[in-house]
Amino acid sequence: MTPKAGKAPSVITYLEMTEQPTSPPPPVPAAKLVLLRAERPPVPFYRFLYEQIGRRWQWTERVQMDDEALAAVIHDENVEIYVLYAGGAPAGFSELDRRQSPDIELAYFGLMAEFTGRAFGAHFLRWTVDQAWTHQPERLWVQASSEDDPHTLSLYQQSGFVVYDQKTVESGA
Repeated sequence: MTPKAGKAPSVITYLEMTEQPTSPPPPVPAAKLVLLRAERPPVPFYRFLYEQIGRRWQWTERVQMDDEALAAVIHDENVEIYVLYAGGAPAGFSELDRRQSPDIELAYFGLMAEFTGRAFGAHFLRWTVDQAWTHQPERLWVQASSEDDPHTLSLYQQSGFVVYDQKTVESGA
């Protein structure tokens, strides 16, 4: 795609891993953290997480979906949503999409702004990666945008993901 005049293009980087990481997981942060699967989460709760985390990074796909279409995705038995709580408050969420078996997509991963910079991301990402591998996929993949947090790409690579493709697209695409 050719970017519109005055609008910088986005770079989408596709990463994958074809084996479960064998390196030791990062240390557990010195905070009271709880990870829970949100089974069939209410659409408003999901929207809260998605919008609070994704607003800074221009996440728009799920905002544009109506409630019925969104519920069909997030309530699918092959979609797993995990919420990270810190001190009892939602701090982040991850979403594993197993609908394209034998691959699993890490469809969404992020932290609320108030919880970044505390080593929660590395711990939560590795936990999510290990959870994905309990399903024994052929590969686990994720995409990162140049509009994401500047540390996203390196965090994925430090967690064992390897770049396999990159595309330049119109911003917001």
